[in-house]
Amino acid sequence: MNDPRRRVLCLSGSLRQRSANTAALQAAQALAPSTLELMLYDGLGDLPPFNPDVEAIAVPPAVCALREAVGQADALLIACPEYAHGVPGVFKNLLDWLVGSLEFPGKPVALFNASGRGSYHAQDALGEILRTMSARVLGGASGAVALPGAGCSREEVLASAERCAELRALLGALERALAAQAAG
Repeated sequence: MNDPRRRVLCLSGSLRQRSANTAALQAAQALAPSTLELMLYDGLGDLPPFNPDVEAIAVPPAVCALREAVGQADALLIACPEYAHGVPGVFKNLLDWLVGSLEFPGKPVALFNASGRGSYHAQDALGEILRTMSARVLGGASGAVALPGAGCSREEVLASAERCAELRALLGALERALAAQAAG
């Protein structure tokens, strides 16, 4: 019998050790409904700089692992910070490695930002990049989780009833979007 759970690959756009975005994704793992299996990708710092010449010769192992993880996921959940009104270069590099992959087009993607100040410029830019890459951005399953600052932990996020409610609402919207797609 098929597993009714949907696999969701969580991508943090930050390399920061105490990243609010990573903490929010870790908290989301703890709060996810039983129909969603959230897996956190931890290879962002292992990806080499994107180079189409390298890709044409042999895709690096770290990129193969990323593409495989994306291919095995039913959806992506992205939490990305904003730097200088844009998507951090290291996360754009991850996306550049996915442009030529067969695993990414049509993939449902939910976005949220984990910032007390908001990261609306980066969210808009990220949405545009993802749509250009043929992702199916799930607007209803995207939003903000207003964390107090750049450095917080999973436990601090989970200690806030308000943050947990925001994350549960986003996860519920993602769950409904994936169920509608499966019924579709």
